[in-house]
Amino acid sequence: MEIIRAQHSGFCFGVKKAVETAYQETEKLKDHPGRLFTHGQLIHNRDVTDELEKRGAQIIEDLSEVPEGSTVIVRSHGETKEFYQEAEKDGIRLVDTTCPFVSRIHQLVQDAWKDGKNVVIIGDKNHPEVIGTNGWCENQGMILGSAEDAEDFPCRSAFVVCQTTLREETFDSVIEELKRQNVELEIHNTICSATAQRQKAAAELAKKCDAMVVLGGRNSSNSRKLHEICQKYCPNSFFAENINDLPLKQLRNCNKIGVAAGASTPERTIKEVTTVMSDNITNETANSMEAFMDEIDASLRLPHTGEIVTGKVDQVNDDEVIVNLGCKKDGILTAREVTLEEGQTLTDMFHVGDEVQAKVIKTDDNDGGILLSKKRLEVNKHWDEINEALENKSNIEVKVVRVVKGGVIAAYKEVSGFIPLSQLSNRYVESADEFLGQVLTVKVSRVDQRRGRAVFSHKAVLAEERQKKLDLIWDTLKVGDIVEGTVMRFTDYGAFVDLGGIDGLLHISEISWGKLKHPDEVLSIGEKINVKILNMNREKGKISLGLKQTTPEPWSVINETYHVDQIVKGKVVQLKEYGAFVELKPGLDGLVHISEVANKHVNNISDELTVGQEVYTKILDIDTERRRISLSMKQVPEDYKPEEEEAADAEEAPAEESAEDAE
Repeated sequence: MEIIRAQHSGFCFGVKKAVETAYQETEKLKDHPGRLFTHGQLIHNRDVTDELEKRGAQIIEDLSEVPEGSTVIVRSHGETKEFYQEAEKDGIRLVDTTCPFVSRIHQLVQDAWKDGKNVVIIGDKNHPEVIGTNGWCENQGMILGSAEDAEDFPCRSAFVVCQTTLREETFDSVIEELKRQNVELEIHNTICSATAQRQKAAAELAKKCDAMVVLGGRNSSNSRKLHEICQKYCPNSFFAENINDLPLKQLRNCNKIGVAAGASTPERTIKEVTTVMSDNITNETANSMEAFMDEIDASLRLPHTGEIVTGKVDQVNDDEVIVNLGCKKDGILTAREVTLEEGQTLTDMFHVGDEVQAKVIKTDDNDGGILLSKKRLEVNKHWDEINEALENKSNIEVKVVRVVKGGVIAAYKEVSGFIPLSQLSNRYVESADEFLGQVLTVKVSRVDQRRGRAVFSHKAVLAEERQKKLDLIWDTLKVGDIVEGTVMRFTDYGAFVDLGGIDGLLHISEISWGKLKHPDEVLSIGEKINVKILNMNREKGKISLGLKQTTPEPWSVINETYHVDQIVKGKVVQLKEYGAFVELKPGLDGLVHISEVANKHVNNISDELTVGQEVYTKILDIDTERRRISLSMKQVPEDYKPEEEEAADAEEAPAEESAEDAE
């Protein structure tokens, strides 16, 4: 079997620079936890992002989540122009690791937009690089993902750039379609040269191999494209994030295996995968041959060290058990190689004639016997249980017994395994000491029984439990339900409301029937509110909520509250040359025409009224069909007081008279 690595595999220089810079920042800010963030995943590789998170770099999706004075690392995909402006306004320090190729595209797009050109971006509209690029032409670029998207192109000319990880075939097909429509083109092929080289090398290798393994993050665009290219030339192609995804069974019958890796795949992952494939597949072949030979000479040889044997008890005393193994030597099982309960002896546990299974630890004890161990056989069973948990993705319980550098040692019965610091919890863990002595439910991440190594993850269990909880919430909720939620945080465009484990967005336009500038005008953090579910998108994990829908729309019940000739109190919300708009209640405004403001001629409405001023008006007309209310201020008597104010004056009057009498 031959394993061949494709040229130009692994980190490109842009990604390498981004990762190195991020590690440097974690060192600088290691004494300031909670002050370092990355906007989205720095690169599409879970091992790298988990390591950065362990070092204190938290992932955020919006700058509103970042405290003032914090540091945010800009990923290699780049960001929009608005992102940089918002960071500067909020006092956030940016560490820019944008790929130089991507920065050049931003400059091209910005210059073209200033010159009034029609910007076209060929790529995936949902990819962060494309989203960032579009932000440098005020999000007005036309994004084309395929030749079909380019059909019926609306403009006669186009300034064309593309996603750096785009396939050449896609770029060429879109250009051909635009040329077919006689569009005048200014073309900038901005596909990264490293990407093109990587794709070409993978294609050439795929043509020569029996199987291909493509390494990369599940969300990595360039890694997925590599897999597509390899499948085109080698149908027996597999996608893997790390060694846990390797299809070793399918690869055992292959003579030549190729390995390609995306730009976000670390060198250590590539080396680890090639080593594991080489060791496992070679060992499997060797073990198969050894098993075949064992069948031939089983009756001619003694059991070897490490072999599991079965025999019958011939003799038992408090110190040892003599076991007949069916060969010329007897097995010796001593008390220290048996797990005994307190006060229990070998004679309590074994009897003559009992069948015993044990592991050979030495083929000669100098007295002609074969030394056996029940304890080490139990360890084998424990390894089997761990392997089974890995295969079935089931949970096991372990006890944390020791804190070591980078994590803890946890024991599963007689087997010890490692839990990295990043896998101890779904929150940031500064010190592992708090977990010492705890029994944790874990997933098995990795097993190398030959080297006696196992890796566990408690974080994966917590994530699974959270997902089950979220699934239950999704199954319980439906559009149209009115549910209770807690206001968690604000943005300029709305509020996020916790519905018991999952957040929904209450857009500012859905909070009140009236107009709001910011959600905090009517809501407060921590407040419990009843909201209506307007829309649900389970795939994207988004829920849209409405608060105003829990109360009647003001115009639908206006006749129950207001009538012509009624005098009402309102607030001036807008001034126009022809009059003032007065809000009677949220969502219900009336117009005081300039001729109805005062019993005199008014030239300038702002001389009489100001926005925010509270006034009394008389309702002249209610037009429900056109949704208009006509109001008058001058027809309100000068001495008008509402009933509640008159009552308050009446209560104060006797007190005033008493004061006069006292004088």
